[in-house]
Amino acid sequence: MLVGEIMSKEVETVYPNATIKDIARKMMQRDCGCVVVVEDDRLIGMITDRDIALRCFASDHDPVGTNAREIMTSDILYCKDTDHVDDVTRNMMVNKVRRLPVLNVHKRLVGIISLGDIASHSNHLLCGQALGEICKAA
Repeated sequence: MLVGEIMSKEVETVYPNATIKDIARKMMQRDCGCVVVVEDDRLIGMITDRDIALRCFASDHDPVGTNAREIMTSDILYCKDTDHVDDVTRNMMVNKVRRLPVLNVHKRLVGIISLGDIASHSNHLLCGQALGEICKAA
C-alpha cells in the first residue's frame, strides 16, 4: 500500500509570520495537533501542540508576539506519496515521530500521514511496534 492511498489530504498550513495564538486557535477549530509552515509554496517547518506548550508557554514567550518561525521545527522529516506505508512506518518508529508531511514528486505538500492513518488502513502489528518505540523514553 502506498502513502498516497491513505494519507489525509487536508493539511492545515500557516505562514511563518502567523502568531502562536492564531495557530493555537486554528488547531482548536480543526481539532488537529499540528500545522505545517509553508513559504513560497514550500514546506519550511512544522508546529505541534507540544511545541506550543514547551517552546512558547513554558519558555515564557508571548503567544501574540511570537510567530511560527520562532518555535517551529525546521529540520523536518517527510515522506513521498509514492512511498510504501510499511517503510514509512519503520521510518516513523526510528525517528520517533507520529506524523509526517507528504510531498509529491515535485516536492509540493500533498498531505500528511499519521500513525492513526496507518492503524486504520495498514499493518496493525507494525503500527503497534512503532507506537511502542515512539513512546519509549529517549
